[in-house]
Amino acid sequence: MAHNSSSRRRPNILITGTPGTGKTTTSSALAEATQLRHINIGELVKEKKLHDGWDDTLECYIINEDLVCDELEDMMETGGNIVDHHGCDFFPERWFDRVVVLQTDNTVLYDRLSRRGYTGQKLTNNIECEIFQILLEEAKDSYPEDIVVALRSDSIEDISKNVEMMSNWISSWNPVV
Repeated sequence: MAHNSSSRRRPNILITGTPGTGKTTTSSALAEATQLRHINIGELVKEKKLHDGWDDTLECYIINEDLVCDELEDMMETGGNIVDHHGCDFFPERWFDRVVVLQTDNTVLYDRLSRRGYTGQKLTNNIECEIFQILLEEAKDSYPEDIVVALRSDSIEDISKNVEMMSNWISSWNPVV
C-alpha cells in the first residue's frame, strides 16, 4: 500500500554523492544535531548481507537493491532517517522529503580517495563520476526537482555550513497533511 509523507512525523533525507564527497561525515554530524537516524547503506549491506557477493573489478559488494528496500521499508515509513549512499536511483521516490547531492572539487576528491587507498580504475571512475556530475543527474532523474539540492563539500567549513542549513530545514519541516 502506497503511503505519502503525511504518515511521517519527521522527514527522510537522502545524502548522496560520489565516494569521498563527505556523505558519512555529513550524515553523522547531521544525525547528531537533529536526533535523526543515520543509515549508512554500505555498512547495512555488509552487516545484514544484503548483497549478491563481491565485485572484484569495482572492489565492492554487489548490492541486492530489493533486499535493501525491504530492510528499510518500515523505518522509512516512520520517518526521521538520513540515508547515506553513493547511488540513489533504486530507492522509492516516496521515501524522501529532501535529496542532497554533495559535490567536491576534483583535486580535493582525488586526494581524499587516494588517501583511502583508491588506485587505478576505481580512482579514475570516481573522479570521472564527479566531473560529469553523474550523481546530480541521477538524483534529478529519480526525484522531483524541487526536493533535490546540490551542496559544495570541499572542507570542514563547508560540511559545518551544510549541516547547519539542513538542521534548520529539518526543524522547520512539517508533514504534508
